Amino acid sequence: MGLTKQGLYDPALEHDSCGVAFVADLSGRASHDIVEQGLTALANLDHRGATGEDAAAGDGAGILTQIPDAFLRGTVPFDLPPQGSYAVGIAYLPVPELERDLATIAIHRIAAEEGLKVIGWRDLPLDTSSLSPVSEAARPYFAQLFVSSHTGDTDIALDRRAYCLRRRVENEVGVYFSSLSARTLVYKGMLTTSQLEQVYPELHDERFASALVLVHSRFSTNTFPSWSLAHPFRMIAHNGEINTIKGNRARMRARESLLATNLIPDSLERIFPICRPGESDSASFDEVLELLHLGGRSLAHAMLMMIP
Repeated sequence: MGLTKQGLYDPALEHDSCGVAFVADLSGRASHDIVEQGLTALANLDHRGATGEDAAAGDGAGILTQIPDAFLRGTVPFDLPPQGSYAVGIAYLPVPELERDLATIAIHRIAAEEGLKVIGWRDLPLDTSSLSPVSEAARPYFAQLFVSSHTGDTDIALDRRAYCLRRRVENEVGVYFSSLSARTLVYKGMLTTSQLEQVYPELHDERFASALVLVHSRFSTNTFPSWSLAHPFRMIAHNGEINTIKGNRARMRARESLLATNLIPDSLERIFPICRPGESDSASFDEVLELLHLGGRSLAHAMLMMIP
């Protein structure tokens, strides 16, 4: 029996590509129920993701939430400033301890240069029992970094400083951050949809609350699966494939010398290239959208600029 049109669903619109879902409280009330509904939506997108020969080696799954302030305050062994006055994100650090220590030292140095204070680190508790040996072999060491501004920046102003820190760390140290923000937090990985909540069990903590969640199940098309290329990224989760990506990246590179904003501190040259080599089409889209938004445009304006 074939699929039939029902309500907002039309089988003519079906395509074989990534799955994405969004859950939000229209009144902006944060709750753990929203997070649980997001995880349920993600599980229902299992058919939209892909796996390798080993069915436990997923192309990627992830979730973006607002900062779960009450949860974080109850789990870190240090004092946090008021919500909005600290940025937090998960760093993908090297597994060997010496390399990890050297990377951490470099991150502290760059943070100081960017006018940021490192409040502390939190090792992320994981349950890796469901992981494929393929995923486990590629897994980095996960730790959450907490930073604040020496000048008292909050919310999006703090995000602009954290953005510069994150970009420099990625370029100079080779450490990836799934996010680093005072507003949102991303958990993701080279996972299946069911593995996300298993690998990151704290997503089920009742204190973990958000007024919105964005979830994604990945079917990689133009890049191989990896922990860092899972969605959501910092601003988007993407369903589809951008076939003009080589030209888009070249045009973005050509315009870098013309980029200017008085909202992002100091020269932008230290965060170039905007589109980092080796990323996916979605990652490059996210990198440009993030720059446009943090550079002063509304998110709606920046999104319209991304449409050819």
